[in-house]
Amino acid sequence: MRSIWNGAISFGLVSIPIKLVNATENHSIHFRQIHLADGGRIRYRKVCELDEEEVQGGEIGKAYEDADGTMIPITDEDLAQLPLPTAKTIEIVAFVPADQIDPLQMDAAYYLSANGVPAAKPYTLLREALKRSNKVAVAKYALRGRERLGMLRVVDDVIAMHGLLWPDEIRAPEGVAPDGDVTVRDAELDLADALMDTLGEVDMDSLHDDYREAVEELIAAKASGETVRPAESGDAGGGKVIDLIAALENSVQAAKKSRGEEGAGAEGEGEMADVHPIKKTSGKSSPQPTKKSTAAAKKSTAASRKSTPKSTGAKKSTSTTKKSTAKKTATKKQTSSSSGSGSGTKKTASRKRTSA
Repeated sequence: MRSIWNGAISFGLVSIPIKLVNATENHSIHFRQIHLADGGRIRYRKVCELDEEEVQGGEIGKAYEDADGTMIPITDEDLAQLPLPTAKTIEIVAFVPADQIDPLQMDAAYYLSANGVPAAKPYTLLREALKRSNKVAVAKYALRGRERLGMLRVVDDVIAMHGLLWPDEIRAPEGVAPDGDVTVRDAELDLADALMDTLGEVDMDSLHDDYREAVEELIAAKASGETVRPAESGDAGGGKVIDLIAALENSVQAAKKSRGEEGAGAEGEGEMADVHPIKKTSGKSSPQPTKKSTAAAKKSTAASRKSTPKSTGAKKSTSTTKKSTAKKTATKKQTSSSSGSGSGTKKTASRKRTSA
């Protein structure tokens, strides 16, 4: 691993040459900004506000901005001349129990590596002294232009240093706690304890970043042209008023079930419904249809379907009868008309004979 700082640990009159190495690494996936119209990458350029020209890194220095906006230039030489005893030294100032260090102060972590063969002996001496005392060392050191606070402890066979925030950099938790007096019952505490016991411990090495894996799968799918299906959003239950006792009980049962323990059936949610057979009623109820009655019903339906064409034939016969009746009526009218016209002719002839 590449060292980021070289110096020495000051342990009383003992000096231990060391190299500072980063103990952690960032696995976050980083994205670039692009122009949505054409996909071109967006870059930031350092431009001077006075002449509006782009400035290279070698032309950029430091300055402190005063309250009135005045820029006061500060050079690296100015900082190097400051009386800073920890400029190249990790100066141990005290040894304290580890529980006296507030975890809120924890910052970056580093490994301290012995620099050279002569440093091996004093390095091992300090490491073993820390192990036997069950304490941690509080130290001051300078890194990246400022003095910092650190805590030295043993990790396996290596001395590790955690950067600490200064006590005045920790904000007081004012206005963060819930407003008003909240009473917690003993039954609720008992269930909370049961849930804690059921969850138990975890192998820290088994924990991993699920979100980062999902992002990597998303990138791989889009790179290969596959269709990305949206993930199902789970109901976080935020803002809902819940029954705390029921929630704790269900949580305990779910934790037991996930660990394969017996008696883990969650009450309410996830239970199998009881199946009860339907009881037979008394003889007053309508009997169930039998196979014979069903067959008889089918035959009756078929017979009614066969009788349908006959009724159609009857309709045709009725129509024919109506037509013949109409013809007879027309014949009678014609006969009556012809007989009437003949009698009229005879009366006219007799009148002519009389007048003659």
